[in-house]
Amino acid sequence: MTLVDIPGSKSITARALFLAAAADGVTTLLRPLRSDDTEGFAEGLGALGYRVGRTRDAWQIDGRPQGPAVAEADVYCRDGATTARFLPTLAATGRGTYRFDASAQMRRRPLAPLTRALRDLGVDLRHEQAEGHHPLTVFAQGVKGGAVTLDAGLSSQYLTALLLLGPLTRDGLRITLTDLVSAPYVDITTAMMREFGAEVRREGAGYVVEPGGYRATTYAIEPDASTASYFFAAAAVTGGEVTVAGLGSGALQGDLGFVEVLRRMGARVETTADRTTVAGTGELRGLTVDMRDISDTMPTLAAIAPFASGPVRIENVANTRVKECDRLDACAENLRRLGVEVATGPDWIEIRPAAASTPLPGSGSGTSGAEIKSYGDHRIVMSFAVTGLRVPGISFDDPGCVRKTFPGFHEEFARLRARISG
Repeated sequence: MTLVDIPGSKSITARALFLAAAADGVTTLLRPLRSDDTEGFAEGLGALGYRVGRTRDAWQIDGRPQGPAVAEADVYCRDGATTARFLPTLAATGRGTYRFDASAQMRRRPLAPLTRALRDLGVDLRHEQAEGHHPLTVFAQGVKGGAVTLDAGLSSQYLTALLLLGPLTRDGLRITLTDLVSAPYVDITTAMMREFGAEVRREGAGYVVEPGGYRATTYAIEPDASTASYFFAAAAVTGGEVTVAGLGSGALQGDLGFVEVLRRMGARVETTADRTTVAGTGELRGLTVDMRDISDTMPTLAAIAPFASGPVRIENVANTRVKECDRLDACAENLRRLGVEVATGPDWIEIRPAAASTPLPGSGSGTSGAEIKSYGDHRIVMSFAVTGLRVPGISFDDPGCVRKTFPGFHEEFARLRARISG
């Protein structure tokens, strides 16, 4: 058995930083993720006047229920979608003028459903260039609250931002949804809000959030389930065995559901209260799977699909086209570079193995090495690193983009490769 140390969840760390900043008192976050995204979020809080103290294994945040401590700020959100969507929402609760900008990659990603909802709630904001995109200025005067309708069909982060805002409004929020993708991420949000003392409930086609604010607490960050998917997939394609502690039956993150996809394909999966183990069995079957709720793991499955005994079809993942890159097209292009037959549609990808009868383990899939085009997307690099366990000669045009969520990924994955080889 190989025990892999996975860093803290990016999704949970970002939500915890928002909640800690909004809470009454000092919050301690244990084992937060330290990556470009989360450091950017913490830096953004600092620009807004929140005190964030950082040690190696814990962060302390002085909460300000009344909003930012400064009347003016320029915040650079880097590549972080949670930073770019959550911090303007947090800033709206204060009183002042707050300008937000982001990288060219993040500027391309849509913001309109969230800013439209904020405007409906009376928030005065302006998109400085392209409507519905960064850069963005918020002229904050607090948020009264009330009823709002939201389309979260492109990203659940729009809904999460509004839910997190709810307890900070004067009257609370009643949110009606017209669409929702990646619903398990919203479950993370509501569970964490309750841990910080908020009242939130699902009601009909939406959510009701009561006013009343948040209370400070000590909060432990669980390992990142999306990151764990690469190591679980590595076990499935090599016949090895990988265990991740801290991700068990009580885990908040829906992306742990990726192991059930591996189980359907033939891997052996064991989940206890505090850990999950995946072991390869020498069999990897093709399948058709709806990954709408776990779409961040779509590239992981696409990257191991060439080693299946039959076609792998992934459906209902249109939202992956508006992530750090168009992940459907990125996966398809890189698989074709490896000699794999691929077809795509608006919301699906189908991978047809070159040698369907080839058993595991061993390369023999008809693929050959190539340089993987990353598009600056950490998940493309980490996914195709798994392919590299079976296909010699894979390299990356931008291996360092993994710093977004896991700066030490290549080192940890090299250790896994050495154990598997041993």
